[in-house]
Amino acid sequence: MSEILNIKVPDGSFSAYVARPKQEPAPAVVVLQEIFGVNTDMRQTADELAALGFIAICPDLFWRQVPNVQLSDKTDWDQAAKLYQAYDVNQGAVDIIAAVEWARTLPGATGQVGVVGFCLGGLMSYLTAARGKIDAAVSYYGGRTDEFLDEASNITAPMIMHFGEEDEYISQAAQQAIKAKMHGKPGVDIFSYPGCAHAFARHHGTKFDEAAAHLANGRTASFFKKHLGLA
Repeated sequence: MSEILNIKVPDGSFSAYVARPKQEPAPAVVVLQEIFGVNTDMRQTADELAALGFIAICPDLFWRQVPNVQLSDKTDWDQAAKLYQAYDVNQGAVDIIAAVEWARTLPGATGQVGVVGFCLGGLMSYLTAARGKIDAAVSYYGGRTDEFLDEASNITAPMIMHFGEEDEYISQAAQQAIKAKMHGKPGVDIFSYPGCAHAFARHHGTKFDEAAAHLANGRTASFFKKHLGLA
């Protein structure tokens, strides 16, 4: 079952796609979008998490620019790039933390909340873990994460990060900097996927790698089940 709900913040409100599992109460996972909005791919990700037993909540990160935009990775790169470039990550982190706190008290939720993000959302998952209170965080190929490594010491929640070794937007140097900063940090694991480009886990994407996506998503599912208390 899925529905569209609104999350209120002091200066407005924004929508979120919510997919519910068959059995509640259940832990929640906040799904953070790529640069294409809460599109078919993000809703499919939320539906898959709901099928695993989580309440999956995918908030509209671009609501302050173009509310409820849904773009295609095949035809809408120019518009998506403009939204990405204009996105205020600091204000965005505040909005996401509000969504996390909203998720804790959502009817049917246990109060345990994780975040998982892709591309832009991968960066925002990292920043949410650094700046907010979260029970577990997962980042898929979070661009610009290396620019915020001075905040890594603030992360106390368990976290995993996924990177394609051939990511065309996250250089080898950036990936090495992230790994070096996170090395030895308790509860943090980084997984690399040989031969994979950016967005290797995007459903039906041009760089989709079925085997790598299956492996990464399996790791994510096991991680959330362990840290969010889903037996």
